[in-house]
Amino acid sequence: MTDILIVEDNRELADLLCDFLRMEHYSVCVADTGEKALQLYEQHGAKLVLLDIMLPGKDGFAVCGKIREQSNTPIIIISARTEKEDKLNGLILGADDYIEKPYDIDILLAKIAGIFKRRYSQEEVVDGDLTLNKVKRTVCYQGSKLNMTQKEFDLLLLLLENKGKTLTKEFIFNRIWGFDSDSELQTLTVHIKWLRQKIEKDPKKPVRIQTVWGVGYQFV
Repeated sequence: MTDILIVEDNRELADLLCDFLRMEHYSVCVADTGEKALQLYEQHGAKLVLLDIMLPGKDGFAVCGKIREQSNTPIIIISARTEKEDKLNGLILGADDYIEKPYDIDILLAKIAGIFKRRYSQEEVVDGDLTLNKVKRTVCYQGSKLNMTQKEFDLLLLLLENKGKTLTKEFIFNRIWGFDSDSELQTLTVHIKWLRQKIEKDPKKPVRIQTVWGVGYQFV
Protein backbone atom coordinates (compact mmCIF):
# COMPACT_ATOMS: atom_id res chain seq x y z
CA MET A 1 0.00 0.00 0.00
CA THR A 2 1.22 3.50 -0.85
CA ASP A 3 1.72 5.90 2.07
CA ILE A 4 0.50 9.03 0.28
CA LEU A 5 -1.49 9.54 -2.92
CA ILE A 6 -1.02 13.06 -4.33
CA VAL A 7 -3.81 14.22 -6.61
CA GLU A 8 -2.49 17.32 -8.37
CA ASP A 9 -2.57 18.34 -12.03
CA ASN A 10 0.27 20.88 -11.68
CA ARG A 11 3.22 18.62 -12.44
CA GLU A 12 5.86 21.00 -11.08
CA LEU A 13 4.02 21.39 -7.79
CA ALA A 14 3.36 17.64 -7.56
CA ASP A 15 7.03 16.80 -8.20
CA LEU A 16 8.18 19.29 -5.57
CA LEU A 17 5.77 17.88 -3.01
CA CYS A 18 6.92 14.34 -3.88
CA ASP A 19 10.52 15.33 -3.21
CA PHE A 20 9.70 16.72 0.24
CA LEU A 21 7.60 13.69 1.18
CA ARG A 22 10.19 11.18 0.02
CA MET A 23 12.81 13.02 2.07
CA GLU A 24 10.54 12.21 5.03
CA HIS A 25 10.60 8.54 3.94
CA TYR A 26 7.00 8.31 2.73
CA SER A 27 6.18 6.21 -0.33
CA VAL A 28 4.29 8.39 -2.82
CA CYS A 29 2.34 8.12 -6.06
CA VAL A 30 0.79 10.89 -8.14
CA ALA A 31 -2.42 11.25 -10.15
CA ASP A 32 -3.09 14.28 -12.35
CA THR A 33 -6.80 13.61 -12.92
CA GLY A 34 -9.70 12.58 -10.71
CA GLU A 35 -10.27 9.43 -12.74
CA LYS A 36 -6.63 8.34 -12.42
CA ALA A 37 -6.71 9.08 -8.69
CA LEU A 38 -9.66 6.76 -8.14
CA GLN A 39 -8.06 4.08 -10.29
CA LEU A 40 -4.80 4.22 -8.34
CA TYR A 41 -6.66 4.23 -5.04
CA GLU A 42 -8.76 1.24 -6.08
CA GLN A 43 -5.69 -0.68 -7.19
CA HIS A 44 -3.14 0.17 -4.53
CA GLY A 45 -4.87 2.02 -1.71
CA ALA A 46 -3.21 4.82 0.28
CA LYS A 47 -2.78 5.70 3.93
CA LEU A 48 -3.36 9.39 3.16
CA VAL A 49 -4.69 11.36 0.18
CA LEU A 50 -3.53 14.91 -0.61
CA LEU A 51 -6.25 16.19 -2.90
CA ASP A 52 -6.48 19.22 -5.17
CA ILE A 53 -9.96 20.41 -6.11
CA MET A 54 -9.55 21.86 -9.60
CA LEU A 55 -8.74 18.81 -11.72
CA PRO A 56 -9.42 17.72 -15.30
CA GLY A 57 -12.52 15.51 -15.47
CA LYS A 58 -13.81 14.57 -12.00
CA ASP A 59 -12.99 17.36 -9.59
CA GLY A 60 -11.55 16.89 -6.12
CA PHE A 61 -14.95 17.04 -4.44
CA ALA A 62 -16.14 14.06 -6.50
CA VAL A 63 -12.96 12.15 -5.70
CA CYS A 64 -13.30 12.92 -1.99
CA GLY A 65 -16.90 11.74 -1.92
CA LYS A 66 -16.10 8.53 -3.78
CA ILE A 67 -13.18 7.60 -1.53
CA ARG A 68 -15.23 8.37 1.56
CA GLU A 69 -17.94 5.98 0.35
CA GLN A 70 -15.38 3.18 0.49
CA SER A 71 -13.13 3.88 3.45
CA ASN A 72 -11.98 6.11 6.30
CA THR A 73 -8.64 6.93 4.66
CA PRO A 74 -7.50 10.39 5.84
CA ILE A 75 -7.94 13.09 3.18
CA ILE A 76 -6.35 16.55 3.17
CA ILE A 77 -7.69 18.92 0.54
CA ILE A 78 -5.06 21.36 -0.77
CA SER A 79 -6.64 24.00 -2.97
CA ALA A 80 -6.38 27.56 -4.27
CA ARG A 81 -10.14 27.82 -3.80
CA THR A 82 -10.50 29.71 -0.55
CA GLU A 83 -14.21 30.47 -0.36
CA LYS A 84 -16.02 29.39 2.80
CA GLU A 85 -18.49 27.35 0.74
CA ASP A 86 -15.66 25.31 -0.80
CA LYS A 87 -14.13 24.58 2.59
CA LEU A 88 -17.47 23.56 4.04
CA ASN A 89 -18.23 21.36 1.04
CA GLY A 90 -14.91 19.57 1.37
CA LEU A 91 -15.35 18.98 5.08
CA ILE A 92 -18.97 17.86 4.68
CA LEU A 93 -17.86 15.35 2.03
CA GLY A 94 -15.49 13.86 4.58
CA ALA A 95 -12.13 15.59 4.20
CA ASP A 96 -10.10 15.67 7.40
CA ASP A 97 -8.52 19.06 6.67
CA TYR A 98 -8.61 21.85 4.09
CA ILE A 99 -5.38 23.75 3.37
CA GLU A 100 -5.19 26.83 1.18
CA LYS A 101 -2.59 27.32 -1.53
CA PRO A 102 0.06 28.59 -1.30
CA TYR A 103 0.87 26.63 1.83
CA ASP A 104 3.83 26.37 4.17
CA ILE A 105 5.49 23.00 3.48
CA ASP A 106 6.64 22.66 7.10
CA ILE A 107 3.07 23.04 8.36
CA LEU A 108 1.79 20.53 5.81
CA LEU A 109 4.50 18.02 6.78
CA ALA A 110 3.62 18.49 10.45
CA LYS A 111 -0.07 17.84 9.73
CA ILE A 112 0.82 14.72 7.76
CA ALA A 113 3.12 13.44 10.52
CA GLY A 114 0.36 14.05 13.05
CA ILE A 115 -2.15 12.02 11.04
CA PHE A 116 0.28 9.12 10.64
CA LYS A 117 1.14 9.17 14.34
CA ARG A 118 -2.48 9.22 15.47
CA ARG A 119 -3.79 6.80 12.88
CA TYR A 120 -1.04 4.32 12.20
CA SER A 121 1.34 4.20 15.17
CA GLN A 122 -1.24 2.59 17.43
CA GLU A 123 0.04 -0.89 18.13
CA GLU A 124 -3.30 -2.51 18.89
CA VAL A 125 -6.76 -2.28 17.38
CA VAL A 126 -9.49 -3.36 19.80
CA ASP A 127 -13.15 -4.14 19.19
CA GLY A 128 -14.80 -5.58 22.28
CA ASP A 129 -13.37 -9.06 22.88
CA LEU A 130 -11.32 -8.89 19.67
CA THR A 131 -7.75 -7.50 19.69
CA LEU A 132 -5.36 -7.17 16.75
CA ASN A 133 -1.70 -6.38 17.39
CA LYS A 134 -0.33 -4.73 14.26
CA VAL A 135 3.31 -5.08 15.29
CA LYS A 136 3.24 -8.74 16.34
CA ARG A 137 0.48 -9.46 13.77
CA THR A 138 -1.52 -11.48 16.26
CA VAL A 139 -5.26 -11.76 16.90
CA CYS A 140 -6.86 -12.56 20.25
CA TYR A 141 -10.54 -13.40 20.56
CA GLN A 142 -12.18 -13.79 23.97
CA GLY A 143 -8.73 -14.04 25.56
CA SER A 144 -7.41 -16.76 23.25
CA LYS A 145 -4.86 -16.32 20.48
CA LEU A 146 -6.16 -17.28 17.04
CA ASN A 147 -4.20 -18.91 14.25
CA MET A 148 -4.32 -16.48 11.34
CA THR A 149 -2.75 -16.58 7.90
CA GLN A 150 -1.17 -13.39 6.57
CA LYS A 151 -4.10 -12.75 4.24
CA GLU A 152 -6.66 -13.38 6.97
CA PHE A 153 -4.90 -10.92 9.25
CA ASP A 154 -4.62 -8.25 6.54
CA LEU A 155 -8.27 -8.72 5.58
CA LEU A 156 -9.51 -8.49 9.18
CA LEU A 157 -7.38 -5.40 9.84
CA LEU A 158 -8.67 -3.67 6.71
CA LEU A 159 -12.28 -4.35 7.68
CA LEU A 160 -11.76 -3.32 11.30
CA GLU A 161 -9.94 -0.07 10.45
CA ASN A 162 -12.90 0.81 8.20
CA LYS A 163 -15.55 -0.19 10.74
CA GLY A 164 -19.01 0.94 9.67
CA LYS A 165 -17.99 1.43 6.04
CA THR A 166 -19.17 -0.82 3.23
CA LEU A 167 -16.12 -1.92 1.23
CA THR A 168 -16.67 -3.26 -2.26
CA LYS A 169 -15.38 -6.74 -3.09
CA GLU A 170 -13.14 -5.29 -5.79
CA PHE A 171 -11.63 -2.71 -3.41
CA ILE A 172 -10.90 -5.33 -0.74
CA PHE A 173 -9.48 -7.80 -3.25
CA ASN A 174 -7.15 -5.22 -4.82
CA ARG A 175 -5.94 -4.04 -1.41
CA ILE A 176 -5.22 -7.52 -0.05
CA TRP A 177 -4.26 -9.57 -3.10
CA GLY A 178 -3.27 -6.85 -5.56
CA PHE A 179 -4.94 -5.92 -8.82
CA ASP A 180 -2.44 -8.04 -10.79
CA SER A 181 -2.91 -11.13 -8.60
CA ASP A 182 -3.46 -14.50 -10.23
CA SER A 183 -6.09 -15.27 -7.59
CA GLU A 184 -9.79 -14.94 -8.38
CA LEU A 185 -12.38 -12.81 -6.58
CA GLN A 186 -13.91 -15.98 -5.16
CA THR A 187 -10.90 -16.33 -2.85
CA LEU A 188 -12.18 -13.28 -0.96
CA THR A 189 -15.47 -15.05 -0.25
CA VAL A 190 -13.55 -18.04 1.07
CA HIS A 191 -11.40 -15.90 3.36
CA ILE A 192 -14.47 -14.08 4.70
CA LYS A 193 -15.97 -17.48 5.52
CA TRP A 194 -12.79 -18.51 7.37
CA LEU A 195 -12.73 -15.27 9.36
CA ARG A 196 -16.35 -15.68 10.38
CA GLN A 197 -15.60 -19.18 11.63
CA LYS A 198 -12.92 -17.71 13.88
CA ILE A 199 -14.51 -14.51 15.27
CA GLU A 200 -18.27 -14.99 15.02
CA LYS A 201 -20.29 -16.79 17.71
CA ASP A 202 -22.51 -18.16 14.93
CA PRO A 203 -20.68 -18.02 11.57
CA LYS A 204 -23.94 -18.74 9.73
CA LYS A 205 -25.49 -15.64 11.31
CA PRO A 206 -22.57 -13.22 11.36
CA VAL A 207 -22.83 -10.12 13.53
CA ARG A 208 -19.42 -8.54 12.98
CA ILE A 209 -18.62 -9.17 9.30
CA GLN A 210 -21.81 -8.57 7.40
CA THR A 211 -22.48 -9.04 3.70
CA VAL A 212 -23.88 -6.06 1.81
CA TRP A 213 -25.52 -7.89 -1.06
CA GLY A 214 -24.38 -6.89 -4.50
CA VAL A 215 -21.65 -4.62 -3.07
CA GLY A 216 -19.24 -6.17 -0.59
CA TYR A 217 -18.69 -6.41 3.17
CA GLN A 218 -18.93 -4.25 6.28
CA PHE A 219 -17.45 -4.68 9.75
CA VAL A 220 -20.18 -3.62 12.17
